[in-house]
Amino acid sequence: MILNVTDLTIARGGIPVLEDLTFSLAQGQVLVLRGPNGSGKTTLLRTIAGLQPPVSGRVEVQPESLVYAGHADGIKATLTVAENLNFWAQVFGNADISHALAAFELGAFADRPAGALSAGQKRRLGLARLLVTGRVVWVLDEPTVSLDAHAVAMFAMAVRTHVAGGGVALIATHIDLGLDEARVLDVGYYRARALAVDDFDGAFL
Repeated sequence: MILNVTDLTIARGGIPVLEDLTFSLAQGQVLVLRGPNGSGKTTLLRTIAGLQPPVSGRVEVQPESLVYAGHADGIKATLTVAENLNFWAQVFGNADISHALAAFELGAFADRPAGALSAGQKRRLGLARLLVTGRVVWVLDEPTVSLDAHAVAMFAMAVRTHVAGGGVALIATHIDLGLDEARVLDVGYYRARALAVDDFDGAFL
C-alpha cells in the first residue's frame, strides 16, 4: 500500500469533525471523497498532506511521494504559463514541461502571463503543475472548480494516465469525473459525535 489511513480522528478549530476513519490506497487506485460542504473533506486532505496534525490515528505515506493541490491555483500572475511550470518542475527536480502543456491544452498560452488567463485557464495551469512534480500520490481538493466540461475531461484523462503509470489519487469532488475505476468514500459515515457539554470548553484549549 502507498497510503494507509488508520483509525483517524481529525478536528477543525479544535472540534472533531471526523473520527475512526480507515482506508488504504495501492498503486493504480483512485479514491473519491464525497460529503456535503463542511463535512470535513478539506480537513481530512490537509491532515493527510501533513499540513495539520490528527487528533488521533495514523497517516502512513512517504512525504516525498505526495503532492497536495487545494483551492488556490498556486501560480504567479506575473510569470508566463511556461515560466510557472518551469519553476515548479525545477522545484521537484524535473525539466520537461511539454507533457503538462499538452495534457491541459496550454501550449497556445505558453508565453502568456498567467494573470491574463481566464479563471478556467488558471485552474488548468494549476492542475498542470501536478504533472511536473513527479509525485506518486495526488491529494486534490475540489480540483475541477472553474473548469468547463471539456477541461474536466482533460483532468479526468490526466488522472487516468497518472494511475495507469502506478500513481494514486485521492480526490474530494462533488461532480462525477467519469472515472469508472474510482472507489467512493462518503465521509458522512465517519462524522464525529457531538461534544458533551463537559467537553465544550476543552475544545478551545
